[in-house]
Formats: sequence, structure tokens, C-alpha cells
Amino acid sequence: MNFEHIMLQLAHSAGFLPYLFIFLVIFAESGLFFGFFLPGDSFLFLAGLLASKGLLNPLILIPVCFFAAVLGVSVGYWFGQKYGKKLFHKSDSLFFHKENLEKARAFYEKHGKKTIVLARFIPFIRTFAPIVAGIGDMDYKIFIIFNIVGALLWAVGITLAGFYLGQFIPNVDKFLIPIILVIIVVTTAPAVFHMLKDKKTRTRLVREFKKALRFSK
Repeated sequence: MNFEHIMLQLAHSAGFLPYLFIFLVIFAESGLFFGFFLPGDSFLFLAGLLASKGLLNPLILIPVCFFAAVLGVSVGYWFGQKYGKKLFHKSDSLFFHKENLEKARAFYEKHGKKTIVLARFIPFIRTFAPIVAGIGDMDYKIFIIFNIVGALLWAVGITLAGFYLGQFIPNVDKFLIPIILVIIVVTTAPAVFHMLKDKKTRTRLVREFKKALRFSK
């Protein structure tokens, strides 16, 4: 599913639908373990570009992105406290790889509470970091402070980067598609590589692809 294309379509519609869509994507990618494949970085950057062209209201967009990032990570923390330990005994599936959780735990053990900020800029790690923090019973008062700082730097920072780029570069909208493609490739390449390097995942994808081909005949 091309989430950026959907947002481009929704941006031309009136009302709060595009903001709701942006909120849900950023929320899921920030702390729900199945949201690791969502294009958070490119999504925020594109939203900023669209706001610079008047298709989205930055006064609404910035708070939406910020609160989606904060709430998503908070839910991830809560999920980690309640159910996180069970994930270490969960079998791998198409949308869950225990390796991602292990990497997040190793990153958390190395960087401590700073992980909640640093992980925002690292695919996979940012989705599982709050879950690991919850599993480790990180003090919530400290957690929420780092959560807010991380949301400001990541959600607000990347969105504003797209917004100001759109304002300062003439006719940037003419290069919108190439820019989106570059961002998508850069931000999704780690996810694609991770999925394809796993033999079980490759086998599952090939099997599903063959089923789809048989169904289409």
C-alpha cells in the first residue's frame, strides 16, 4: 500500500480526513509492534511539503504529528508493561520478527533512557523501543519527558524540514514525485532488506505470491 499516494489524494479533500489519516499512520508507527513497516520519515516530510503548498494547514498538522508520536510511544510503553514479555516467546510472522525486539532491547541496554529520543530516527528500533522501555519498567515520569523531546525532534522537526524546503525551493512541487521516491527508498530499504534476508519470510512471500497468481488466473 502506497501511504504517501493516499495522503496526496486526501490532501486535496476538505475537512479533517487527511489529518486523521496522518495521525493514525504516525501513531501506529510510533509504538504498535505491527507498525514497523509504515513510512514515518517520508510521511512526515511529505506532510510538511504539502503544508508549504497550502494543501494542509501547518497549525493543525504540527500538533497532529506531535500528539500522534507522543501517544503512539505511550501506548507502546503501556503495551510493553502489560504484555511485552510475552513477545519474546512469540513466533515470528510476516509482521513480527523477534529479532527487531532483541535489537531494540540491546539498543536500550546500551543507551538507556536516551533510547526513547535516539530511536525515533532509526527504523524498527523506534517502533519497539517504547515496548522495551515498558518491559524494563522505565520510570514513567522520565519516560514521558524523553517521549516529548523525541516527538519534538522527530515528528515536528521532519515535518518542518519538509515545510521550509517547500517554501525556500522554487517549484519544489514539480519534483515532488522524485523526492517522495527517494525518501521512500531510503526509509524502507532497511525494512525490505530485513524481510528478504530472512529465509522463512522469503518462503512465505513466494508462497503468497504464487497463491495470488493462481487466484488471478
